[in-house]
Amino acid sequence: MVGVKVKAAPRRPAPPRDTAPPAAHKPSTLRLFYALKVPADLAPALQGAQGKLRGNWRAVPADQFHVTLAYLPAVPPERVDDLKRLGTRLTQGLAPLHLKLRGTGYFPNEGSPRVWFVKVEGEGLNELAAALREGLNELGVKTDDLPFKAHVTLARKKGPAPRVPPLLFPQGWQAAQVTLFRSILRKTGPIHDTVSTFRLRGAPAPAPDAAPSAPAPRAQETL
Repeated sequence: MVGVKVKAAPRRPAPPRDTAPPAAHKPSTLRLFYALKVPADLAPALQGAQGKLRGNWRAVPADQFHVTLAYLPAVPPERVDDLKRLGTRLTQGLAPLHLKLRGTGYFPNEGSPRVWFVKVEGEGLNELAAALREGLNELGVKTDDLPFKAHVTLARKKGPAPRVPPLLFPQGWQAAQVTLFRSILRKTGPIHDTVSTFRLRGAPAPAPDAAPSAPAPRAQETL
């Protein structure tokens, strides 16, 4: 029997590929926070304390040391201008704040802590945080609703890790501006982008007696 060759049907040309790059993803909400940055000359003392960490603690980079005044976990992008106006209004005439580092602590303090921090104190600090939160409430912008406890986060725990003995820091600094940051989460850790800054231009009050911040003395362990 003689085989019959069947001609293959002609292939249809493939539709042209879309060579345009994919549109960049725009998040529906932004993670923002108002904060006071810790100056670079205080970083060595805090980094020295971080050198005591063992196990699965992840140290916060020195350029991200700050005191959070208000955390806004989900802000629609169109509300950012409202937040800038709020920052400008609340800092007008406000004098720079004299802040002091204190002792270290953990959150939560009981059980297995997730965060290691150093406490911060300063006249006018609680009032500024309260004014920001009140203003945000009036704008209808949600905060994390946690009580304000001024601190600088030193490390976050990612697994089993021992505690560091308590430390005391005698350093202090003058905070001359408030910054509105955007926090962008990455696998290697968050990235903090500056959205806006608000200068504290009021006449400064006399500085309270405090140990000079430079040269930076080493942190002291408490028993």
